[in-house]
Amino acid sequence: MNKKVLIVYYTQSGQLQEIVESFAAPFVKDSGVVVETLRIYPQHDFAFPWTSDRFFDAMPESVSGKPLTLQPLSFKEQSYDLIVIAYQPWFLSPSIPTTSLLHDATFKKLLANTPVVTLIGARNMWLNAQEKIKKLLTDAGARLVGNIALVDKNGNLISAVTILHWMLTGRKDKKYGIFPIPGVAEKDIQGAHVFGSVVLQHLSQGNLETLQPDLVKTKATEVDSDLMFIEQRAGRLFSIWSGIITKTKNRKAWLVVFKYYLLVALFIVAPIVLLINNILFRPFVGKSIRRKKEYYLGVN
Repeated sequence: MNKKVLIVYYTQSGQLQEIVESFAAPFVKDSGVVVETLRIYPQHDFAFPWTSDRFFDAMPESVSGKPLTLQPLSFKEQSYDLIVIAYQPWFLSPSIPTTSLLHDATFKKLLANTPVVTLIGARNMWLNAQEKIKKLLTDAGARLVGNIALVDKNGNLISAVTILHWMLTGRKDKKYGIFPIPGVAEKDIQGAHVFGSVVLQHLSQGNLETLQPDLVKTKATEVDSDLMFIEQRAGRLFSIWSGIITKTKNRKAWLVVFKYYLLVALFIVAPIVLLINNILFRPFVGKSIRRKKEYYLGVN
């Protein structure tokens, strides 16, 4: 009997669709696998490119995990041997459409007792988002067996400039003719089929429980110590800001304050704090850093 695989994703720019197609290529070519790919849409979708106001307005609900209404979902099968959830982090949390998918009653029934692989397309920070995905999957009774994270490998500040350029203009080109192309590199997108082959091999052999170590060996998932340090602290701050803005009566004004706070924190405060940490503290906490990296590289 053929293995049944469901791949579900949301995309605005189309980048995640390209990642999904590359990842899924080995499955499509395998006669022993039936692949169903589903792109989800919110009832009222998020326009791309973003406006600055609309982008920052998505922060509180992204961080708090408040779902919205999706267009009706339709699945060909009543159960699957593997479900792949491809998603993007928004404000260090799963995108609102992804969170909404994981709250959908019909989809949650499919997830129960089903192995899941997460496929992330991110600027660079995905740890907090994945922790939230883990909890939602656990609540649905799913079994996370693998995680793949494709990221922009340029420096943190450079990628911040290029991603803002792409998001606010819709142009995936070199800003001022000197910055790198925004997003996940084309060679990394095209190389996602390697990770698909690893997943397919484990699925075919019936040993998905041992999948993640092999994905780590192929560098499907990597954890940068500096980004981990920044994200762990930024995640807590985003939660505070989300709570303030959600409760305030003057949402628009507080979102403006948050926008400028974020720009200052990203381009000025974070580099200084990171430098101090690397000089004064990091040399003495190597074991703790290694333990944290091992945790994030896993699926438990």
